[in-house]
Amino acid sequence: MTIFQRKVLVLLFLCLTISSFSSITCSSSITTINVPKQQEVDRITELPGQPPVTFSQFSGYVTVNEQHGRSLFYWLTQATSSSEDKPLLLWFNGGPGCSSVAYGASEEIGPFRLNKTGSNLFLNKYSWNTEANILFLESPAGVGFSYSNTSSDLNDSGDKKTAQDALVFLIRWMSRFPQYKYREFYIAGESYAGHYVPQLAKKIHDYNKSNSHPIINLKGFLVGNAVTDNYYDAIGTVAYWWNHTMISDQTYKSIIKNCNFTAEKASQKCNDAVSYAVNHEFGNIDQYSIYTPTCIGLENNTIRDHIRLKNTILLRRVSGYDPCTENYAEKYCNRPEVQKAMHANVTVKIPYKWTACSDVLLRNWKDSETSMLPTYKELIAAGLRIWVFSGDTDSVVPVTATKFSLNHLNLTVKTRWYPWYSGGQVGGWTEVYNGLTFATVRGAGHEVPLFQPKRAYILFRTFLAGKELPKS
Repeated sequence: MTIFQRKVLVLLFLCLTISSFSSITCSSSITTINVPKQQEVDRITELPGQPPVTFSQFSGYVTVNEQHGRSLFYWLTQATSSSEDKPLLLWFNGGPGCSSVAYGASEEIGPFRLNKTGSNLFLNKYSWNTEANILFLESPAGVGFSYSNTSSDLNDSGDKKTAQDALVFLIRWMSRFPQYKYREFYIAGESYAGHYVPQLAKKIHDYNKSNSHPIINLKGFLVGNAVTDNYYDAIGTVAYWWNHTMISDQTYKSIIKNCNFTAEKASQKCNDAVSYAVNHEFGNIDQYSIYTPTCIGLENNTIRDHIRLKNTILLRRVSGYDPCTENYAEKYCNRPEVQKAMHANVTVKIPYKWTACSDVLLRNWKDSETSMLPTYKELIAAGLRIWVFSGDTDSVVPVTATKFSLNHLNLTVKTRWYPWYSGGQVGGWTEVYNGLTFATVRGAGHEVPLFQPKRAYILFRTFLAGKELPKS
């Protein structure tokens, strides 16, 4: 069967099953899809400094709350080939308050990388849009180009509102892009997106159960170096610091003795012990990637991710093989011609400079679930494909934290712990459970696709295929 024949059959199926959609028209002699006007308005003709590409791009705003004027900014990079046959992946970065455009799109899984001056783009050999259509979402309002006309919204963000707004975004976005209704759909993210991703998955699952013909065909999700459970994450993080000689025996014992990881508020002795570790024993390292260089000579004025060691928030600097890449994204996205090309910051001007992360959101986060484990159990029971992965050189949400948390799901082992391979080398280690796969990525920091792009790409491709990671 030719590609054209497949397209015709797909269109005929759409006409028969969803003929009520205003964007689809059918006749006995010809089948066409009328592209919604707003979709064409959102089309990116070309980004400044962009090399030639074989895929289409779209970006713009979707209003999620008319009363408050909350609108979320998205950037869709369609698959490099046969985009109509490939799944849709929604990507979140964490924080809370950090931009998926700054991190996921610009230095992790997106099709482009930025040069040092923030003036030109070059292609990412291991972009995930070779396997799927990638939808980057700046969430919640106040992150990146996403905004709210109600200023108090920025001081009142939290897990529940973020998940609800993301669900509204998806439903409305698919009205603008009806070709993605009923398409295989996955969610992915890292760090505090360890909350965003499963919480949105649950929202979609509940929404689908209440609808006879749900349009969001959620198949599963994957998260990396994910904030999962406050208690087990904290225990695992301190263990990582000590096991990797970042802190002394004395400080380790002091933290274990004085920190009640189940308390709502950390004691002063606990805060003092943690602060001593960070300020006097860690040294000037990149805590997101403890074996790579730090960014020297550039002052980073953004807030990235955080550790919630009870109520102690530890602020970090960006990491990477080039540890200064976050600065390049800020240079690029603040250029007027870039914003014009991306249809960003046009109708409503955000009253602040575009930054990779929002200090306001991080400091004013209102609600955060203490554990995602009950949500995991529910979604495992629902039959979703769930993968959790960890770069093993991250000290912020380290592999030990994730292992401690997942162990308390008490899942049955399907395939025992084994090394998986990439290019003839061990890419990491993995264990497959009934309902969930856990994998490490060797030599990767917090942003796994940044540090080990090929290994991350193999992991993603294997996830989509529903297979186990290669044993040789």
